[in-house]
Amino acid sequence: MTTIPKRSEVLPENSWQLEDLFPSQNDWDKAYEELKKLKNKAADYEGKLNTPDNIKAIFALEDDLSLQIERLYVYAHLNHDQDTTNPTYQALVQKARKLSVEVSEALSFITPEILSLPEQELDNYINDPMLADYKFTLQEIKREKAHVLSKTEEALLAQVGNLSQAPQQIFGMINNADMKFPKIKDEHGNEVELTHGSYIQFLENPDREVRKRAFKAIYETYSKQKNTIAATLSANINKNMFYSRVRKYPSVLEMSLYGDNIPKEVYTNLIDTIHESLPLLQRYLKLRKKLLGVDELHMYDLFAPLVEEYKWDITYDEAKAMLMEGLKPLGENYLNVLREGFNNRWIDVYENEGKRTGAYSWGAYGTHPYVLLNHKNNLNSMFTLAHEMGHALHSYFSDENLKYRDAQYTIFLAEVASTTNEALLMDYLLKKSTDPKQKLYLLTYYADQFRTTVFRQTMFAEFEKLIHERAEAGESLTPQELSKIYYELNVKYHGKEMTVDQDIEMEWARIPHFYTSFYVYKYATGFSAATSFSKQILEEGQPAVDRYLGFLKSGGSDYSINILKKAGVDMSSPEPIREAMSVFEQLVEQMESLTK
Repeated sequence: MTTIPKRSEVLPENSWQLEDLFPSQNDWDKAYEELKKLKNKAADYEGKLNTPDNIKAIFALEDDLSLQIERLYVYAHLNHDQDTTNPTYQALVQKARKLSVEVSEALSFITPEILSLPEQELDNYINDPMLADYKFTLQEIKREKAHVLSKTEEALLAQVGNLSQAPQQIFGMINNADMKFPKIKDEHGNEVELTHGSYIQFLENPDREVRKRAFKAIYETYSKQKNTIAATLSANINKNMFYSRVRKYPSVLEMSLYGDNIPKEVYTNLIDTIHESLPLLQRYLKLRKKLLGVDELHMYDLFAPLVEEYKWDITYDEAKAMLMEGLKPLGENYLNVLREGFNNRWIDVYENEGKRTGAYSWGAYGTHPYVLLNHKNNLNSMFTLAHEMGHALHSYFSDENLKYRDAQYTIFLAEVASTTNEALLMDYLLKKSTDPKQKLYLLTYYADQFRTTVFRQTMFAEFEKLIHERAEAGESLTPQELSKIYYELNVKYHGKEMTVDQDIEMEWARIPHFYTSFYVYKYATGFSAATSFSKQILEEGQPAVDRYLGFLKSGGSDYSINILKKAGVDMSSPEPIREAMSVFEQLVEQMESLTK
């Protein structure tokens, strides 16, 4: 077994070059002191945002302060994440975080002050050529106006802010600290501990009895806490209803979509179109049943491996080479930037002692993005590289083409570029593969992404919609009612190919995302938009590539839905979801033909 190296032993070519952000710690310290002074300038404009000159000046100062704090914060964090045991960078992160709060406080008067302007005056500023760079910002402030209360009411709501965190915090404590799962027997008859982390590993175990034991044990444990967790979830829904009524929104759903200016149809279309496609999911489940060789497919069989452990070692260099090939449809310009990222140390590649787990792409405007990986020589790591470089190039093209304020894209758009990369890589690998076992391994990997990211997240989104509608109609949400709604959804989605075990009715109790309401649908829409983009790119070629690169260059310069629409993906219609479903159907057909 190879030992994990210390940070000091990592080869430079496998680490990111943080000197591109600040040449040295000394430069960071200098920038930090300058920013501490600069933030005090904001006070000069307080009470004076009633001329185009002053509005322009405060926005320019806001951009300057925000960009500088972003660079300080990112540098501190990246250093910390490469070795979380290093006390110097722990302290640096705290310093940057504290200054970030101070900068936010110094600028906090801008929106309320502009909102207090008479409507006609605000309209004049929106259309003032001198403020053209800030037109979208001013329009957004105006759009918020209908839901902003008086100064006194807003101050009162701010004080309620801490209380509003309670349901999520209480659930976190029950779920992460107090919930204790029993030990279960593994395939060798050993007693092993069941934890949140090991649960999915147990469900992926080839031994069916192990899967069943883990499944039963986890839901029996949640069932014992069902009254407390139902009360906590109900409290979260009541909190949402309080905010939506106080801020004059028609419903909690519409309040949740308002920030990104997403029409309600995007949400309802997703659910309706997935309902149309449920026979496809059920066809895949029938195939899963056949491949597993079981008479009945149970809920604990959904993650079981369908191909005997197929061994495929992919080194980091091979992963990069395959990604370059897979993304050729995006054209030379895209590949050149990708190559630049590979060659100019944007990426921190391997695990080392103290390094943060997982993977992400991050950075600050004005310097290239950075990518953290913990690369292992397997298929999953290659797709992680594709995914994170999708984020990185989205940021790169947005930053290159837009001013700071317009370059930041929303979470609604964030997963599109990363998943498009994965879809194009998958298409390349499937076309290239000649080994039926390898092909089935790839198809299973991809089909399960559709199942978990599109179907499952849409089922979660539908559950959230149903329980909020019940509460808004004045009905109470007992644990029995929540379990009944959740169980019936599982039966509806999985169909007659599935033996829907009664235990699954308690799954609602273990989903943390239900405390960040109406968020999960973004996984399904992002995946559908990406699948639609990749399909258009592969079928149409250059015109679709040009539209897609236009999307990457648009950042947050318009509303998310408009940015996608201009690029050829209209999420307010069912079409992108139908296109994604046609790709899923082709996968299932290929799997069926390989297993005849």
